[in-house]
Amino acid sequence: YGWAPERGIILAAEEINAAGGVNVGGVMHPLQVEVLDTRDLEPSVPVSDALSAIERLIMDRNVDFFVGGPARSEAAMAGMDLLSRHQRVTIFTTGFLTPMFQKMVAEDYDKHKYCFRIHGNSQTMVGEMLALYDSLQEDYGFEKVAIMVQDVAHARAGGEIMNEQLQERGWSVTGPRVYPTGTLDYSDGLFRARDFGAQVLFIWMDMPESSVLMRQWYDMELPALPIGFICAAEQPDFWDATEGKGEYTIAHLVNAGNAPCEATSLTMDFVRAYEARWGLEPEGLGTSSSYQAVYTLVEAIERAGSIDPDAVAAALEETDIIGVYGRVRFDENHQIIPGLDPEEGAVPQLIQWQDGKRETVFPPVITTSELKLPPWME
Repeated sequence: YGWAPERGIILAAEEINAAGGVNVGGVMHPLQVEVLDTRDLEPSVPVSDALSAIERLIMDRNVDFFVGGPARSEAAMAGMDLLSRHQRVTIFTTGFLTPMFQKMVAEDYDKHKYCFRIHGNSQTMVGEMLALYDSLQEDYGFEKVAIMVQDVAHARAGGEIMNEQLQERGWSVTGPRVYPTGTLDYSDGLFRARDFGAQVLFIWMDMPESSVLMRQWYDMELPALPIGFICAAEQPDFWDATEGKGEYTIAHLVNAGNAPCEATSLTMDFVRAYEARWGLEPEGLGTSSSYQAVYTLVEAIERAGSIDPDAVAAALEETDIIGVYGRVRFDENHQIIPGLDPEEGAVPQLIQWQDGKRETVFPPVITTSELKLPPWME
């Protein structure tokens, strides 16, 4: 959730500079991208390290605006206080899925008015996943789910919310089964799902070892369709990492454009430009949103006619443009407004691996293929 957003940011800056740069009150200026790794997704790295990176960018490199992370929610929330104290307009674009962002802005607007988030959050993701689960109930008569999650705060919380919501919708649920980061053996959870008779395997893991889980699922021919927030399955190289055993896996990419689709007239232009610049398709959560954030920031600066933080923050609040993954607008708490129609909001993207490709299977307005079941489930 770091390198792909960085690539998206650099690509957008290069395109904008090639077109002449940013018009600030009638004077054109180039964008300059400064990058530091906050390291907040590495095990055992304290939040203070991420804050130190932010401070170095402000004090040593005189950064005017922030786009990107920190990605881990705990580090991003702590970073909001520091960024606001220095009056740096910030657009969060990767990771940072907790609904606490909106709560922090709502509870102390004057303090956090410079912070915006341009991608979805765990609350909206759960609702989008539940819509897919409703269709599985209706189309296939599925009624049993096994839940497997990573031992991190957002995954544990997501698993508990899904457990409650699915039961309210009439599903029988076992789990959540919780796994430490770096786990390489998931057989206990897979056997438990099999014995339970699960038809769906709900997974919430942001660790690369989730590719190991999918290989084990495939080798068992477990008759449960894997669906969830699965970091490894977002990536274009997931097929090779699983030796093709990631077939049929469904992953939530948060926003459209993180894999090929046609959410708007801009989506495939971005996909082709990213592939031409970096040699592969967009790489999952944070890629399209980071690219879009730069264009959104520049559009607000040009409307404000200034880089004054209060003027730019006010301009961002009035943003209403069509972007890579739909209509870009922020609510009163500076969260991008979601939607299942790209003309109304930021559209999510759930993909399924089919024949070595990431095919979009939800929402219906941007699908590239129908959902498929493994042959051992048909």
